[in-house]
Amino acid sequence: MLCFEKTTSMNAQEKEHPFNPVAFGQALLNAYEKAQPLWESYLKKYDPEQTLEQFSSINFDPLNVHEIWLEYMDKLAQNPEKFIRIQTDYMQDWMNLMQDSVSQFMGQKPTSVFDGDKTDRRFKAPEWQESAIFDFIKKSYLMTCNHLDKTISEAEGLSEEQKRRLSFQTKIFTDALSPTNFVLTNPEVLNETIKTGGENLVKGFENLLKDLQRGHGELNISTTDDKAFELGKNIAATKGSVIYENDLMQLIQYAPETDKVYKTPLLIIPPWINKYYILDLAPDKSLIEWALTQGHSVFTISWVNPSVELANKRFEDYMQEGVLESLDQIKKISGEDSVNAMGYCLGGTLLAITLAYLCAKKQEDKINSATFLTTLLDFEHAGDMKLFLGDDQIELIEKGMMEKGVLSGKEMQRTFSLMRANDLIWSFVVNNYLMGKEPFPFDLLYWNDDCTNMPAKMHSFYLRNMYRDNALITSGKIDMFGTPIDLAKIKKPCYFLSTKEDHIAPWIATYEGTKLVKGDVTFTLAASGHIAGVVNPPSKNKYCYWTYDKNPKNPQDWLDKATQHEGSWWPHWQDWIKGKSGTKVKARNPAKGIEPAPGRYVKVRV
Repeated sequence: MLCFEKTTSMNAQEKEHPFNPVAFGQALLNAYEKAQPLWESYLKKYDPEQTLEQFSSINFDPLNVHEIWLEYMDKLAQNPEKFIRIQTDYMQDWMNLMQDSVSQFMGQKPTSVFDGDKTDRRFKAPEWQESAIFDFIKKSYLMTCNHLDKTISEAEGLSEEQKRRLSFQTKIFTDALSPTNFVLTNPEVLNETIKTGGENLVKGFENLLKDLQRGHGELNISTTDDKAFELGKNIAATKGSVIYENDLMQLIQYAPETDKVYKTPLLIIPPWINKYYILDLAPDKSLIEWALTQGHSVFTISWVNPSVELANKRFEDYMQEGVLESLDQIKKISGEDSVNAMGYCLGGTLLAITLAYLCAKKQEDKINSATFLTTLLDFEHAGDMKLFLGDDQIELIEKGMMEKGVLSGKEMQRTFSLMRANDLIWSFVVNNYLMGKEPFPFDLLYWNDDCTNMPAKMHSFYLRNMYRDNALITSGKIDMFGTPIDLAKIKKPCYFLSTKEDHIAPWIATYEGTKLVKGDVTFTLAASGHIAGVVNPPSKNKYCYWTYDKNPKNPQDWLDKATQHEGSWWPHWQDWIKGKSGTKVKARNPAKGIEPAPGRYVKVRV
């Protein structure tokens, strides 16, 4: 452990291993000398002019906040009294922090002022609390972040939308400037550098070059050990067969886990923004496998990872060639006229549209019940994702899609990473490049890195009609094959599962979907986020969930009256769905089909 000053809390380990600036300087020099050949090798391999051209094409203002920032500064200049008060408050905070730090240098216990969130994993190392210097660095950073956030939230003359954009862009900036992201202000990196004689920095530079090569000149940060996973072996490994395929999807039927199964099959409709096997991770995390053990006949759609040849595929095509075709195929196989359908995220949005379409066609009995996992139907409060989708941004996205035919999955992945930059970007910058370590094998991050493209025509429709126009909440504002879509026509039983910390589909937004359908609605709220809150098997006994048998208008009223239950929501859903699944019949074994699950489509990578 490093010791940059004497304090009364100094322990024996600090006394035995004091900070040696000469040794640290030599370690940095050694790292620099060893890294030089790596850097020269990289420069020979990649054309600097081409790299500069790529660099110049990067959009450094993805939220289009330049104009908002200028407007904010103009408003502030018109109110000098407020400007002076902001500066005075900031200087007063600095004075209080300096006084607290001097007291800590003198051996007194520091105060908790500007300590920040106790769950912030960036500052988990003991030095951030025990060392007066690092405590000061941490608190000065958090204090400045808090000051910027407060200043923006109290800005006059800006709309709430403008404040949100400015605040989010500021957070991206401050996350990047965290002291944990730099060698000289991260005690864990300093310790590792002295311990290894700078080998961590050399190894980190090698990891950086590998990630640049992996991204063909663009930085593609490794978040897990790709070699640790193989589809069909230790991930997406539930036994089954691909029993049908077309241009857009393969339909997988899984082998039963019980001698008898429910009469009504279960069809899972995953999002095509990501691959289906988020619901079929390692065997002990697979919702698909668990549903089989509960006695369901499970089918799932595995969407194709589209290339430019599918650029003109429409949202209607995903409904027709995806869901409706799956219903027809399941009927041929099982003889059943109806299924229980489960849609996840965008797959849930498609499920709702399909069900409304079937209602308009007087064919609603093809779907017996609908389960919506973290699904947005009302996009009015669609969270941080909406910040990236103003008119200017959509036009920019569409321009890129017109040139390429698809929206690259890597572009989508970068957007999602920016929304959780500390977890999905900077933690790996520190681990891979500063600490010189390899990322830990993690199935969820392997799935997250296995991104998919979006066909241009479909994605343009989705962005404009859902995120921009919020068209689903208005009867007939959108149509499928000329048939107006009205969610109010849906009268089938619906189960809505949302997650409390969801940053992609905030639960207060997904809750609004319960008001748009007219069937018997059960709303359940799980702890954690968009993925971990859904993929939460009972065997792990993690997190919790909330239930309430009524759906008041205000989502906060629902939460205030809800009952908390420990563990997974999966058994609660099973209690709900089994009453809609009919009697038990002899298990249905899938035919040999086209190929074994998970099939070819899911293995196509960007």
